[in-house]
Amino acid sequence: MSKFIDQVADSVAKILPYAEEVYKDLHQHPELSLQEHRTSKIVASHLKDAGFEVTENIGITGVVGLMKNGEGPTIMLRSDMDALPMKDESGVPYASKCEAVNAKGETVPVAHTCGHDLHITWLLSAATILSKHRELWQGTLMVVFQPAEETGEGSAKMIEDGMVTKFPKPDVILGQHLLQYRAGKVGYRPGQILTAGDSMLVRFYGRGAHGGMPQNGIDPIVMASAAVLRLQTIVSREVAPQAQVAVTVGEFHAGTAENIIAETAEIKLNVRNTDAKVRDHVLDAIKRICIAEAHASNAPKDPDFEPINNYPLTVNDPTATATIAKAFKEHFGDDAFECPPVGASEDFGRFGIAFESPYVYWFVGGTDQAKYDEAVKNNTVAALPGPHSPFWAPALHPTLRTGIETMLVAAGAWLAK
Repeated sequence: MSKFIDQVADSVAKILPYAEEVYKDLHQHPELSLQEHRTSKIVASHLKDAGFEVTENIGITGVVGLMKNGEGPTIMLRSDMDALPMKDESGVPYASKCEAVNAKGETVPVAHTCGHDLHITWLLSAATILSKHRELWQGTLMVVFQPAEETGEGSAKMIEDGMVTKFPKPDVILGQHLLQYRAGKVGYRPGQILTAGDSMLVRFYGRGAHGGMPQNGIDPIVMASAAVLRLQTIVSREVAPQAQVAVTVGEFHAGTAENIIAETAEIKLNVRNTDAKVRDHVLDAIKRICIAEAHASNAPKDPDFEPINNYPLTVNDPTATATIAKAFKEHFGDDAFECPPVGASEDFGRFGIAFESPYVYWFVGGTDQAKYDEAVKNNTVAALPGPHSPFWAPALHPTLRTGIETMLVAAGAWLAK
């Protein structure tokens, strides 16, 4: 495996200026979920130039590139493409100044504060190198650029659009994500590596009235506020202490004036966990508590529960992960390490479920090495900006090279001659 990556080392070095140019362009032109039209056109154009058979508009804006190179395994490499509705406060010269209209019709700032621009760059670069060195590998390479990871719907839309029947079944599916580890570090893990995630909107119903005549109304803010407090007891009193569960209420909307009792109140909440049975219990408990609070307030009707998104549990295949770990250790040495599970969620695992294929997901560090070492010295690593922070600005070097190499090393573990 080291021989394979060693043989393409010159190509990795030569592609870095191209990779930096692509990355900076994507960073300056982020696009919201299912609006990745410019991004997907760039991806498709680069893949066609590299000799891939390209299919566009899978799952609205998804792109799939296929390259058959003799007999051998089929390997799928995946990147996500969408950005977040956040302001870019990284301070880098190529920071995003973009705005876009979201699904609600609101104009919002847009920024690649989760690193998907780097994911695209890594995969495009690795695909280009593999195309140039077809003499070194054999099999079928499938590169997938997925929309709407941030809303949890992109992989599902690609699958609903016939991805499983339109493309060959992968022998293994591989993906990676930028994280605030020290730049140059690579974290892998067999088994569960990311949590399952569910988000929903709960709408409480009351009866509007004058603030000075509260006896004529039923206050949905009171019932929603009581529910917000009570929901926290699910984690503290209804699941075992060793279970990994988080229930977060991130939005609360109600009312139009301080002297009017509103007719409705809405909360948006998110649940993270690592066990399917616990997930079912938590979701049932949320509905039970919200309905009970509505009854306690004599609400005119039960609350509405509207799903926003959901993410499956990400569980790496142990055998495939062992192959990845061996290859990473051979190439990266001590910079490759077994990492703890992370509390974030991903929809990457749906591809493995749909294709019935093993998958492996890992992390690539992107924090400036000197800054990371200083944070370790000062015990402030937890305060370092990371994904979804407006201040997140990964150090381009060696992060660009590391992420390209991880893709090449991982693909080579199956495809190399």
